[in-house]
Amino acid sequence: MKASFQTDQGKVRSHNEDSGAVIQISASDVFAVVADGMGGHNAGDVASQMAVDYIREHLDTYIKEKIETPNVIQSLIEDANTSIYTYANEHPECHGMGTTVVLLRATENEVSLGHVGDSRCYHIHDQTISMLTDDHTLVNELVKSGQITSEEAEYHPRKHVVMRSVGTDAKVRIDNLNYSWGQGDYLLICSDGLSNKVPANMMLEVVTGDGSLEDKVNQLIKMANDAGGEDNITLILLYNDVSPEAGAST
Repeated sequence: MKASFQTDQGKVRSHNEDSGAVIQISASDVFAVVADGMGGHNAGDVASQMAVDYIREHLDTYIKEKIETPNVIQSLIEDANTSIYTYANEHPECHGMGTTVVLLRATENEVSLGHVGDSRCYHIHDQTISMLTDDHTLVNELVKSGQITSEEAEYHPRKHVVMRSVGTDAKVRIDNLNYSWGQGDYLLICSDGLSNKVPANMMLEVVTGDGSLEDKVNQLIKMANDAGGEDNITLILLYNDVSPEAGAST
């Protein structure tokens, strides 16, 4: 398993409210997380960094205590939510802060994922790209209910209104999924600073093109900035190149 992580302030924002991390458990076992601090709230950068720090610091303990990976992911996000919510209530300057979270574990054949908000995860397989996550936004709810079209959603004035986030309420509702992937596949996790600026077909072209993972990540960030760069841009690109022999030895 190969991974590349990068975050960029963008061209407009005064600071970066995104956070992320890749945590390598073994050659064929990786945790990855992207968190986008809520832009309209106080201390979004604090919330996103707290979420990533909580996951990084407690991951080993949760893996040992929880048998099933979905339970590990669910508990990590729920408890990070509690930690952020408690901190915000104890620090008035941080009241109302929140963050999106995409947290996944990728092994040789399986992906287990939990997410809250509008950061995304895409699966790239055989020259096709599929979005695994579902945006928790007002506009997406309007699309699903048939009130507006997907085309209208692209330019809707309330496009950035997020309906769910980590840290803004005492309880958080998490979407969970388990997915299969194989050798030669990619997973791309990103904040909306990328997905709002670079269409999925262009992501696919870059990811399946020539160059190292780092080259591809840097190219995608450049494309988002060239398209305006109004938001922070964060992405993690995972490549499944683990052979059966390597996977069996871990």
